Amino acid sequence: MSQDTVADALNMIKNAKKSGKENVEIKKISNLLIEVLKIMKQQEAIKKYKINSKKKSVEVGIGKLSECRAIKPRFTVKKEQIEKYQRRYLPARNIGTMIISTNKGLMTHEEALTEGTGGCLVAYFY
Repeated sequence: MSQDTVADALNMIKNAKKSGKENVEIKKISNLLIEVLKIMKQQEAIKKYKINSKKKSVEVGIGKLSECRAIKPRFTVKKEQIEKYQRRYLPARNIGTMIISTNKGLMTHEEALTEGTGGCLVAYFY
């Protein structure tokens, strides 16, 4: 286990999906991870997530997901550069989502483009 809770959690979700499991329990959580899971639920990549505050863990139900990874290093992008990284990390146009950390909070790359803001790349999934 590394210090990056988002990278570890996304790796656990990806491995669980490959092994055919529908649920996975992530033992290390952070506020950033919860926000990433919230966006993944909105995009239907995961079905549900349930936070267990006693165990300090979260149980995730995997939905329509092929790939999910954290972006390292967390590149800082301007709004003009988002499309360049979209071509780099996502398989095709209109397929997949990149999560960007902006000064207005975490959002998808589509929301960042419509708002006209840049930020730091956190993760991607499709």
